[in-house]
Amino acid sequence: MDKTDAFKAHRDRAAPLLATLQRDGIGHLIDGHIVPSASGETFETRSPIDNAVLARVARGGADDIDKAAQAAQRAFKPWRDMPATQRKTILHKVADAIEARADDIAVLECIDTGQAHRFMAKAALRAAENFRFFADKCAAARDGLSTPGDEHWNISTRVPIGPVGVITPWNTPFMLSTWKIAPALAAGCTVVHKPAEWSPVTADLLSRLAKEAGLPDGVLNTVHGIGEEAGKALTEHPAIKAIAFVGETSTGAAIMAQGAKTLKRVHFELGGKNPVIVFDDADMARALDAVVFMIYSLNGERCTSSSRLLIQANVAERFIEQLIARVRALKVGHPLDPATEVGPLIHQRHLDKVCSYFAIAKADGAQIAVGGAAYNGPGGGHYVQPTLVIGARADMRVAQEEVFGPFLTVIPFADEAEAIAIANATEYGLTGYVWTGDMGRALRVADALDAGMIWLNSENVRHLPTPFGGMKNSGIGRDGGDYSFEFYMETKHVSLARGTHKIQRLGVA
Repeated sequence: MDKTDAFKAHRDRAAPLLATLQRDGIGHLIDGHIVPSASGETFETRSPIDNAVLARVARGGADDIDKAAQAAQRAFKPWRDMPATQRKTILHKVADAIEARADDIAVLECIDTGQAHRFMAKAALRAAENFRFFADKCAAARDGLSTPGDEHWNISTRVPIGPVGVITPWNTPFMLSTWKIAPALAAGCTVVHKPAEWSPVTADLLSRLAKEAGLPDGVLNTVHGIGEEAGKALTEHPAIKAIAFVGETSTGAAIMAQGAKTLKRVHFELGGKNPVIVFDDADMARALDAVVFMIYSLNGERCTSSSRLLIQANVAERFIEQLIARVRALKVGHPLDPATEVGPLIHQRHLDKVCSYFAIAKADGAQIAVGGAAYNGPGGGHYVQPTLVIGARADMRVAQEEVFGPFLTVIPFADEAEAIAIANATEYGLTGYVWTGDMGRALRVADALDAGMIWLNSENVRHLPTPFGGMKNSGIGRDGGDYSFEFYMETKHVSLARGTHKIQRLGVA
């Protein structure tokens, strides 16, 4: 099938799905039932491709969150006490359901978020992989340690913390939702999910697929709504024991404050201004591929994007010349077109934010080498030209603030020490990427970078057992493998006496 035929096939697949959305709208899933908001209020969700209304969405509030939290609380003990092998079977069935609808998920995600199909097709399959990986860990979730002493056998075990809240973002929302929800369910927790209001479509599909796969009522509840309403009610609800959140740093700070009264445990995956450092002895062809991929894929709307290129000064001119040619050649277009590499941004407000940095870059004295304007894409939606800023300094706003779009800032450096200083000179610390042929230098730089995740001579390649998370204003806690269970479970210590240790006797003459 050529790209033209594939484009038509994607649109043909989307048509009946969109017709159903427009006819039925999107409701909450609470205690196994699709329901409207208690208030009866709704909001519109629109496609970034052409601003067309996709559906009317139930606008949840405190009453809806309360019903969902109570349902999660009722379902918690039966789900917790279900044999781990049975939970594993159910979660594998959820993964099967996701795989069976992977094509539908991909086209809906493209239309709802503006992400290119070439990435969303893989994201749907990664979502199924998330459920399979954590399903297989159900039986081991309670595993602890044996730490014997002289007079006692000491063991630890883990127990699920209880009903938890999951608040997910609008960029690759289906995959990121499963990245949070799957380990929570595998741990034995129940979930109230509040998806981003800008991308509710596939969250609705996820909740339906989970129910159809046999997930018991109340184990996964989905309440749509605005962050300041439904989100705030979720973070403050006393039945919710923990909040897992992916999004902006300022929102994470607000959530921490809102959950303080009920002493909620929090896990935050927040913003980033991630450096990719290219030394003069790097494999320049591979480094160039990685630099372009890690900022312009997924529309640059990803927390791990390498939005700052730190390039050694003695090779900067040639590298930037090649980079300019690659950025100019990027294909901006309809997200369902297989040729598209950059689609429309999620929302008009976000487009306005990204475009505001064009004037900021110029005011600070940097030069826009490529892009620097909105783009008249198919459908007339929220398109922007892939943008490359050169001649920047580390203290400029375009080198400090998260733009969260297809926007790369280039900063030259003289030597290893300066590269590390520039890389660390932001409030963020999520990821870092280092390109060099000197493995000693690679390890030194990795050790010195203030970042929770570092790739050496590689772009971001996810490996599910590894820890995912950031330092500084990029987050709190880690996801992935056993690290997820540390968040969704409480550790319990049990000490067994041998019966031989001396006990002090009080009150004896």
